[in-house]
Amino acid sequence: MDQFVIVGGVPLRGEIEVGGSKNAALPMLAAALLADGCTTIRNVPRLRDVQSMLALLESMGVQSRYSGHTVVLDSSTLRLAEAPYELVRKMRASIYVLGPLLARFGYARVSLPGGCAWGPRPIDLHLRGLEALGARIALRHGYVEARAERLRGSRIVLDVVSVGATANLLMAASLAAGTTVIENAAREPHIVALGEMLRAMGAPIDGLGTHTITIEGQSSLRGVEVNNRPDYIEAGTLAVAAVITGGDLHLTSFPLEDCRPSLAVLEEAGGVIEPLKSAAGESKVRVRRAAAGLRAVSLTTAPHPGFPTDMQAQMMALLTIAPGTSLITEGIYADRFSHVPELRRMGAEIALRSNVAVIQGRPGLAGAPVMATDLRASAAMVLAALVAEGETRIRRVYHIDRGYEAIEKKLARLGARIQRVQE
Repeated sequence: MDQFVIVGGVPLRGEIEVGGSKNAALPMLAAALLADGCTTIRNVPRLRDVQSMLALLESMGVQSRYSGHTVVLDSSTLRLAEAPYELVRKMRASIYVLGPLLARFGYARVSLPGGCAWGPRPIDLHLRGLEALGARIALRHGYVEARAERLRGSRIVLDVVSVGATANLLMAASLAAGTTVIENAAREPHIVALGEMLRAMGAPIDGLGTHTITIEGQSSLRGVEVNNRPDYIEAGTLAVAAVITGGDLHLTSFPLEDCRPSLAVLEEAGGVIEPLKSAAGESKVRVRRAAAGLRAVSLTTAPHPGFPTDMQAQMMALLTIAPGTSLITEGIYADRFSHVPELRRMGAEIALRSNVAVIQGRPGLAGAPVMATDLRASAAMVLAALVAEGETRIRRVYHIDRGYEAIEKKLARLGARIQRVQE
């Protein structure tokens, strides 16, 4: 396995482009199963999770071509409506193929998903929603087996806001007969991106970005060419990198509206975010630390437009060096704190009380051998290492490869002393 070796203490400076959204790309790739003809998706980041999704689609017979950051998919050759355990166990997002397979082919057999180990994230909402559309669901030998001659539109009320269930039901409802209304739907930017793709494929959809989404199901959908949006989690992570190191970064292709919940807290903690005008007309911001320095803050993660749980670990890394007492309440996944013991190894002072982390800011962190435990926790360890005194070695960086494309190369271009080495 690879590891990162990072020598901290260098303020990051320069300009870097934000990559395409992982969380949007994965359901968009699955949505290609709904199309008659080829689907082209641009600005797809080259990530382990994307490769896993493409391997899954190819195992079912989909033809794919991945050139640069453009993926072309042809599902007309699909021959198997089954997602095997060997592939699904690598990534929870594999469950996204359930709705499209069932809607288009009337049958789907999908292994119960794997992925990051933290937190209970059952797929009950997915299954109950599909049952509301007329599916017959059975769980056999670790697989979901779903059947329906044709799904039929219905009113679905999600018990809790679920990005995964909203995405699966959006895709399934696009080929259902009649009208589907999803209440308490997720509002995240990647749900909006998926809905816009389905609209381009021919499914009338209203209410994207709200808690009530209405879909008019169609008998068929066409292949399209679409652009993936920039990744607001990568954008937020890079913004934190500028502030935690006391650097000065220009971030291009920056999804400013998607990032506003994260940026509001980052500004409160001592970040300065300045939107810039680009000659090319693209979104661009300048991020640096305020002259007054860092400040302690309190935050609670919540569904969009609240503070994203996928930015919680990165903000915690910053707050370990912010003077005063900060509080982080994890409102989505109560036990998403696997990064806390590793930050403590670097000298952070953090106490856990149920789903609340109490952080006493210290003047600095010290380099140490640490372990990446999941995707966003690994980003937090990189951020902490960038500001720590001395050398930090981060093991199991395959986690960060799931969601950040060549992050060590991007950071190195900004001045970070970071290397990828084999253990």
